[in-house]
Amino acid sequence: MTLEFSFPMRVLFVIIFAATLVACDSSTPTPIKTPPPEVKLQDPGVRLVEPAAGNSLPGLDSNFQKLFAAGLEEFSKPDLVKDDGLGPTFNFISCVGCHAYPSVGGSSPGPTKNNSKPINPQYTFWKANLSKTNQLPSFIKGDDLANPGFTPVREARFVHVENDQTIPDGGVHALYTIVGLPGAENCTGLKQPDFEKAVREKNVIFRIPTPVFGAGLIEQIPDTAIEENQKRQLKEKESYGISGKSNITMSGRTSTGLPNRNGNDGTIARFGWKAQNKSLLVFAGEAYNVEMGISNELFPTEREETPACQGKPAPNDRTHPEKADPMEVLSDVEKFAAFMRLLAPPEPSKDMPGGFASIEKGKSLFKTVGCAYCHTPQFTTGKSDIPQLDNKPVNLYSDLLIHNMGPKLADGISQGQATGDEFRTAPLWGLGQRMWFLHDGRTSDLLQAIDEHESSTGLNQSEANKSVEEFHGLPKESKQDLLNFLRSL
Repeated sequence: MTLEFSFPMRVLFVIIFAATLVACDSSTPTPIKTPPPEVKLQDPGVRLVEPAAGNSLPGLDSNFQKLFAAGLEEFSKPDLVKDDGLGPTFNFISCVGCHAYPSVGGSSPGPTKNNSKPINPQYTFWKANLSKTNQLPSFIKGDDLANPGFTPVREARFVHVENDQTIPDGGVHALYTIVGLPGAENCTGLKQPDFEKAVREKNVIFRIPTPVFGAGLIEQIPDTAIEENQKRQLKEKESYGISGKSNITMSGRTSTGLPNRNGNDGTIARFGWKAQNKSLLVFAGEAYNVEMGISNELFPTEREETPACQGKPAPNDRTHPEKADPMEVLSDVEKFAAFMRLLAPPEPSKDMPGGFASIEKGKSLFKTVGCAYCHTPQFTTGKSDIPQLDNKPVNLYSDLLIHNMGPKLADGISQGQATGDEFRTAPLWGLGQRMWFLHDGRTSDLLQAIDEHESSTGLNQSEANKSVEEFHGLPKESKQDLLNFLRSL
């Protein structure tokens, strides 16, 4: 039977057939949707905004404001050989040189808002004053044509005594001598340590300065608060392999086989990379003696006692009861401690980087992956005669305990109760405006800093291993949220 179509039906059939041919024509390519470019996980970098730290605690009365100003002035002043007793060996000539970024009281130098190159003051001082009399250690770089690259401000410690690996050293070996400086004309022949030999033998480790923002709040946290926090969530911490312990200070940090029994024994130290210093006064006195070679009433002995190289009688720094002005009666060390004690904590950002929602998600994830078990978000101070330190929140993100960080971060140096692979949980407040991370400043990349927390050799396991593993198990967007949160601090 023959099918017959009416005229309209034949037209419709032709149109459908033609459309089918066009659809099947292989010469007409089908449009391909291009997927959006993959977003790379990355450290948001240093927050290049106005410094969120560096001011005094808000609301100080006029007397404390004067004390803060006097401390700031002394903290920032360069020290000289004759006037101050600089040296005979030293790492730098002022406190601010090592505590400069993002403002006075910070850590190693960093980038500026106009993206100019950071400056390593240890290098620029050597170039301007010591290049004819001192060798520049290879691990100090200033990023110019003669010295390419850039390193943070560093102090150098030897792991064991030079030429005898059986004897531990652990002490700071100053970078420079005063030979060649004004006031040291009679000081000749003083030699620097053989740093290049130490580097070849892997006998040298580095430390970078710790920020001191909010240090008075940290000092005022009761020992009992640290102990009680250590006991919280024990089962959860154990499941992560986290223990931690206090670095208990001993008088003079001496070891005689039996503990000393004076009234300060048994208290918890909390300042320094290994929580080796109990108070800001001890912290300041030790730094003045070790970093600048200036003896003081806490550390009255010169570290280098060559007679011809003494610019001032020891102790170089002392109190001055003969002065009428109370600010002039205080020693430099007391002013340093007062400045740090009255220095306000860093202020976090609510929306930089990544926006408010991302930061809040990251803050929650910080707890989810176990970081907060060591980086305790908040303590509260005890009673203080200074109202700004009395029963105040301390949002430091640290438990102030020392933890085993595994072989990758181990430096082989023991300080107090802290062994060669143990470090204080670094306070994270202010992290968003830091350029260098970890005790030796080995990286400026937050992702690498996180990865360095994970390592193990046999039974020696970093207490951060599981947290780092859980961080890497997060979706990429979540990991970026956590990085944004850290950089908001």
